[in-house]
Amino acid sequence: MYSVVKVREKIRVPPIMLGKKLKDSVLDIVQESYEGLVDDDVGLVISVTNAGNIGEGKVVLGDGAAYYEADVEMLVYKPLMQEVVEGNISEITEFGAFVRISPIEGLIHVSQIMDDFINYDAKMPGFIGKKTGKKLTVDDEVRARIVTISLKGNIQNSKIGLTMRQPFFGKEGWEKFGDKKAGAAEKKPRKGKGAAGKKEKK
Repeated sequence: MYSVVKVREKIRVPPIMLGKKLKDSVLDIVQESYEGLVDDDVGLVISVTNAGNIGEGKVVLGDGAAYYEADVEMLVYKPLMQEVVEGNISEITEFGAFVRISPIEGLIHVSQIMDDFINYDAKMPGFIGKKTGKKLTVDDEVRARIVTISLKGNIQNSKIGLTMRQPFFGKEGWEKFGDKKAGAAEKKPRKGKGAAGKKEKK
């Protein structure tokens, strides 16, 4: 889920940046320091959009920098458990498929791709359902649900687990396979005949 959050932070402005306009210096510092970071409470910081309400600077003995408190406004993405997300398959390996759902990727383990026995085709690369013939390849657009979240400091160490083994999840058009199969399995009794196939007496 995307949101805009505002936090009060203490910013260290080094001597080399004190000659610039203070707001620009503070904004440059927080953008370089925070963008791309992942926090358990806030989520992934996509962009620092503003730094305002800057307080009076304080100097620490032996440190040539000045310290300012400022309201920092950030655009963040925080994944939520059971959240429904959409994205494109960015990579496929033998153990699953990676989906870019935001500035971060999620993994769909091979056991969570579809309700079917599947084969991995390294040449495609992709997965093929044995019974349904459903295919999943790179660049396919899919819908999935978040089932596990592990946020650890940065994008590289953070992990999101996804599943597509639910109705109307997966690649667009997959639900048609199920509808067709179900329709073919239905048999309507003939008119004028009972359960044993004999004509009913009036």
